[in-house]
Amino acid sequence: MNNAANLWNQIIARGEKFEEGFKESLNLQPGVTDKELDLLQQKLEVKLPEEVQNFYRVYNGQVWEPGVNPFVRNLVLSPIHKIIKDWSFLQEEYDPDDMQPENEKEIKPFIWNSKWIPIADNGAGDYLCMDMDPTEAGTIGQVLYYWHDWEDRSLDANSFFEFIEICLLEDYDN
Repeated sequence: MNNAANLWNQIIARGEKFEEGFKESLNLQPGVTDKELDLLQQKLEVKLPEEVQNFYRVYNGQVWEPGVNPFVRNLVLSPIHKIIKDWSFLQEEYDPDDMQPENEKEIKPFIWNSKWIPIADNGAGDYLCMDMDPTEAGTIGQVLYYWHDWEDRSLDANSFFEFIEICLLEDYDN
């Protein structure tokens, strides 16, 4: 859990360099319980990587409201109940047999895969997903972008922590 708490501290410290009161503007929710994590994993029929479970044990994401800052890039981290809601919406919205041949080699060639877990969004219908069902060239837990108006899915990192570390190295305006 120390790595998760350390990453949260880095996110907050980075934001505080640019904006006083950054932590409060994140609208962070109290950490999840094991019962809440079990509910999510049961409903989505996946086992989240331990690092992600620990990240959510520190803070259960953010609740979006006007003025909330993204935790990284332009993304708001979804609380457990919103992950379930967004995943359910995407399950209903897309046919699991719709193929997308242009995905990167690590990502199965689907427009939507029920093993993609939408853990953050930009408020415009685009999601940051953890891929729990990669190709043989991929890694379980790799992070991909799900674009609502563009069918290509793009791989961004091999793990959630790697994704955050990449974001922490970027210019603040990105």
